[in-house]
Amino acid sequence: MAIHDDLRHIERPNRMNASPTTLRQTRPLLPVRFLNGCGALLGKKRSPSVRMQAVDLIETARRRCGLDDFGAGDFFEALSRLLESCQTEAQLNLIGKIALRTDVLQTLCSRLRMERDRQLYPEIARQEIREPLFIVGLPRSGTTILQMLLAADPEHRSPLMWEVMTPSPPTTADEKRRIQRATQSANLFNWLAPTFRYVHAVGAELPQECVRLMTPTFMSDQFDAMYYVPSYRAWLFQQDLRPAYEYHRRFLQHLQFRRAGRRWVLKAPTHMFALPALLSVYPDALFVQVHRTPVEAMASVASLITILRSAFSDGVDPVVICRDSIQYWSETMEKFLEDRDRLLNGRICELDYDQICRNPIAAVGRIYDHFGWSLSPEAERRMRALMVSRAGNGRGNHHYQLADFGAAPDQVLRAFMSYCLRFGFSLPDDGAAPSPQHGLGAVAVTTVNNAVGR
Repeated sequence: MAIHDDLRHIERPNRMNASPTTLRQTRPLLPVRFLNGCGALLGKKRSPSVRMQAVDLIETARRRCGLDDFGAGDFFEALSRLLESCQTEAQLNLIGKIALRTDVLQTLCSRLRMERDRQLYPEIARQEIREPLFIVGLPRSGTTILQMLLAADPEHRSPLMWEVMTPSPPTTADEKRRIQRATQSANLFNWLAPTFRYVHAVGAELPQECVRLMTPTFMSDQFDAMYYVPSYRAWLFQQDLRPAYEYHRRFLQHLQFRRAGRRWVLKAPTHMFALPALLSVYPDALFVQVHRTPVEAMASVASLITILRSAFSDGVDPVVICRDSIQYWSETMEKFLEDRDRLLNGRICELDYDQICRNPIAAVGRIYDHFGWSLSPEAERRMRALMVSRAGNGRGNHHYQLADFGAAPDQVLRAFMSYCLRFGFSLPDDGAAPSPQHGLGAVAVTTVNNAVGR
């Protein structure tokens, strides 16, 4: 397989119905279904059901760690709202309830230990985070592979799954054990959701989306991706997220103390929702925005979230997921387009998803040229080796189609009208997904308008 075919190998819309979509192949393994079935039977016999409370989990974490100081910043309300939403709206199965409790306790314990570490190692608080690079764009736009490639440069640094899971101690102590623990966690998740690996790579030593660095504040998009929590989500969108980004920076300082890099390479589409808060904490931040047709992006993200939530709930509705995704990401993009205009052009580099698919190394080179960085021969060698390894890893294909989620292209285009017009995405006459047109001309405007009946 040619190196430049990698992204098309792992993700493609199923326009011709040549094979079942990943969503249609998704079904928990028999032992998982059995466990959840037992949990449902036990749940019917328990009355009233015992609910998780923030105060109880906080006390449990304190006892488990033998620590008491969570550091500055109040998270009680955020945790309480998350738990309430999970237990009244998410329709969690037995595994979902176990996962929620486990994740919350692990997060609370990490926060306690990180605060202890800052007292034991005062140098952590003096770590400077200079010109971090944030990769943004609609989800499912090639941002993951782009982060992997940039992180392959020895001068760059990205948060890895294992160190985000267990950031304490902030040294190399127990590193092998922590990596092994993260590997076991990844293997367990792949067992719970076997088709997820076709959608998104999970591995202990792979770069992690940096929304996980906000998780200790319990104000993170991570929870909305895992669980159907509309009331928590509505509350989160009304909050000032500066405290979450301040903790994001504290987390980076922690990781940088263990191993430094010349530049942090970070990635999360949800940063587009809170650009002012991000810039208030990282005023010198740089950005790469990746562009992909919203039609394919929304179908892909709906597939991902449906498969992810299905590991924790037996009441997942793909149509609701797609509808919510279109609403959230169209509103987020609208807000980001307004906020990003305040940035100088030199601080944001534009890339097309198709450019990354065709030649990922050349796409990375455009980023280096834009920011005036030097791409060393060693960095390029590592990037090419990464692409070869990914092309031959046998992960399989991610197939999806918008119709599986009760949506149509014109519905997506109508929601993303401003974005489509600004960056020249048009709908061809044959009804295939839109493709990027470099430079927005009258033809592109007319085509988009006709597609949405305007």
